Amino acid sequence: EVQLQASGGGLVQAGGSLRISCAASGITFEEYAIGWFRRAPGKEREGVACINMKDGRSFLIDSVKGRFIISSDNAKNTVYLQMNSLNADDTAVYYCAAEKAIPTALCPDFDLGSWGPGTLVTVSS
Repeated sequence: EVQLQASGGGLVQAGGSLRISCAASGITFEEYAIGWFRRAPGKEREGVACINMKDGRSFLIDSVKGRFIISSDNAKNTVYLQMNSLNADDTAVYYCAAEKAIPTALCPDFDLGSWGPGTLVTVSS
């Protein structure tokens, strides 16, 4: 059974930093891609970043490029999202998802995969 656990959310002031983690179990980690998504109050879910453990490639959406870093620790089956220069627009529940990596896309369709419960990130201005 695939299990994902996001953690590390909290309250941070604007301009501050936070690192959230996604610990995965029940998968062969190196065969998967992990994605980070967020849902802000009153808004649609938004894909933020993904990392392909099979080939090491990663992707970030434009609004977080230069501020967020996605990385993985394969020994711990964990993916991190380091978030710097946070602003109020980053306030959301952050979720991670896992899906088998595919050769034709950096980020697979995570709606076909497994999701964990989210972690709340609140940025105060």
